[in-house]
Amino acid sequence: MSRRSTGSVSTWAEIQRQQQRQTEAQHRAQEQQRRDAERRQRAAERALARSQKEQQAAYRRRREDDARRRTEELEHRVEELAGLLRAGCAAPLFSPEALVLPEELEPFAPGPLAVPVAMPRLEHYAPAHRSTWSLGRQDRQVRERYERDLAVARAAEAQRQRQLADYQERYRRWAEQRLAEVRRHNAGVRDALDRLRDGEPDAVEEYLTGALYSSRAWPEGLPRQVSATFEAPERQLVLDWELPALAVVPEAALVRYMPSVDRDKEVARPVTERRAVYRDLLAQCLLLVLREVFGADRFDLLGSVVLNGFVDDTDPATGHRSPVFLATARVARADFAAVNLAQVNAVDCLVDGLGGQLSARPDRRAEVVPVRRPGEAGRRVVSHGGGEEPDLLTMDPLEFEELVAELFRAMGMSAVTTVRSGDGGVDVDALDPDPIRGGKIVVQVKRYRNTVTPSAVRDLYGTVQSMGANKGVLITTSGFGPTSHAFANGKPLTLVSGTDLVELLHQHGLGGRLGGGPPSAGAAGTPTGGSNTGVDDEPDASVLGMWWAGDVALDVCALVCAGGRVLGDDHFVFYNNPRTPDGSVRMMPGLGGDKAAIWVSFDRLPAGADRVVLVAAIDPEVNPDADLAGFTDARIRLTDPEGSEADRLDVSDGRPGETALVLGSFRRRSGDDWAFVPGGKGYQGSGGLVELVQEHGIEVE
Repeated sequence: MSRRSTGSVSTWAEIQRQQQRQTEAQHRAQEQQRRDAERRQRAAERALARSQKEQQAAYRRRREDDARRRTEELEHRVEELAGLLRAGCAAPLFSPEALVLPEELEPFAPGPLAVPVAMPRLEHYAPAHRSTWSLGRQDRQVRERYERDLAVARAAEAQRQRQLADYQERYRRWAEQRLAEVRRHNAGVRDALDRLRDGEPDAVEEYLTGALYSSRAWPEGLPRQVSATFEAPERQLVLDWELPALAVVPEAALVRYMPSVDRDKEVARPVTERRAVYRDLLAQCLLLVLREVFGADRFDLLGSVVLNGFVDDTDPATGHRSPVFLATARVARADFAAVNLAQVNAVDCLVDGLGGQLSARPDRRAEVVPVRRPGEAGRRVVSHGGGEEPDLLTMDPLEFEELVAELFRAMGMSAVTTVRSGDGGVDVDALDPDPIRGGKIVVQVKRYRNTVTPSAVRDLYGTVQSMGANKGVLITTSGFGPTSHAFANGKPLTLVSGTDLVELLHQHGLGGRLGGGPPSAGAAGTPTGGSNTGVDDEPDASVLGMWWAGDVALDVCALVCAGGRVLGDDHFVFYNNPRTPDGSVRMMPGLGGDKAAIWVSFDRLPAGADRVVLVAAIDPEVNPDADLAGFTDARIRLTDPEGSEADRLDVSDGRPGETALVLGSFRRRSGDDWAFVPGGKGYQGSGGLVELVQEHGIEVE
């Protein structure tokens, strides 16, 4: 029989075998981990490949859908142009009754103010379980709590009744004023209709051209410029009507996505098709004008209409815009009444049925000779839609309010004007039908030349709250300062500057411009007196008050810059130069706990200035060896001249060794609005301020 060795050799051999087994186990584990990692890697690569393929497929589908949508838009536009006459015949004709405003006012609707404050009841305060030993003390506590709550409720109810009475009085004044305006308007309409019935040429021209200009039969994007003369002896209206240019017919027929080069390709519409669509469109336009004119004539004033269609084009020989006439016709009322517009071919009807002329090649501006032009019989010419757009700064206040209401209607809302501008009330009531973001909107309009004051924005916010509106919109022909924007931030308020208003008008097919002439004395919002140097002359001046923790003595300075360069040495405001030459930026003592302050009239800053940079620097006279380590918890308090705080702007803390620090800058945005951009760049050593101003273009000897 064998015998297990118990000597040192056997022990050593056993140890070796155990180590070998451990090594093999470790190797197997490592191999398993490697294989597992490879499997995971391959799985991840397969998943990534699938994901990339899915992403590529989704991207391709999006691009194809976009191309398909653009093709559908092109097809829809051509169909809309081809069906212009048919759609226009379905629109209601203008009638004199449309000029009369109903004497119906929006009913008084106090909203939450109509609900009385619920008064507490003592029995609701009795404890559910009483214990005999504490009954008296509990009763006293319950009674005291009930009386406190009752006093609070009574005070709230008294406040509600005061607000309700104030709102009722404001509604009464508004209703009286609105009703008076409606009656004045209707009286003017009745007078105009009386003159229209008598056939007065001026009244006929104004009525019929106004009917054309306000017609609902024209889709967006087509012009409606009209000039006219009424020749009473012949009972003939002579019209010039602007026609759309060839560009209104899309050049592309469809859009295809090409995945190989990842771009869209537009397939051109055949030239013959585009030419035919355009010529047919011009004929439809003239027939639709005739339909609108004869249809609006409810008093049988017209025996015939001479209609000339033109495009407003640039003459390549002179470079000036001049009309190019592409169609003309003289149409008797009886002849037009015999035409069934819903079934005609537009070109055949105009040329063969009504004896008109239509350019054979309107795409090449081949002209026709007008039968007759407005004004040839010595009458004045009445026009709508031609020439320059209306100057918003010189418009009648009522017209301006109506234009704003029309803008809201063009944006898909219902809107009506209420009271005249400048009375502090609501000028336009609008209702957005969107179920999520919509609701009641109160609109105030300010036809100003100077910046709107922050108090107007605060007043609008109060009106929004008192009327229970979802939003308030303040529209102006000028702009708003940073104080106004700071107050409006986070509130249901929208501020629309003059440039934004013009852009919105153009986007929705309406006209308007901001006149370039000098402001007239006494214009709305324009100061008519004063020295132009005091705070009272600057309604939207902003006071930038500085406060910081620590006892470090600082100078707060300002640089008026264009880009990163100061406008000049005299536009660096500090202790030796306390104001700019025009007085738009000045140093002033700190107020209300502020340690320093700078007064800025953003409306009076030079036109080339696009930023005001604020700087804090160690006062070298007080302690030339100090640094900004003690400049902590700093903030800028933004107030108006009345002392009302609009915002607090946090700024960077100072750091050891720094002697000058850029706190931030106010930067001009579109519409002459200003926004604050925080700074934080510091400058080291005794020459910190010198280095800072040199970077901004000031030479220091």
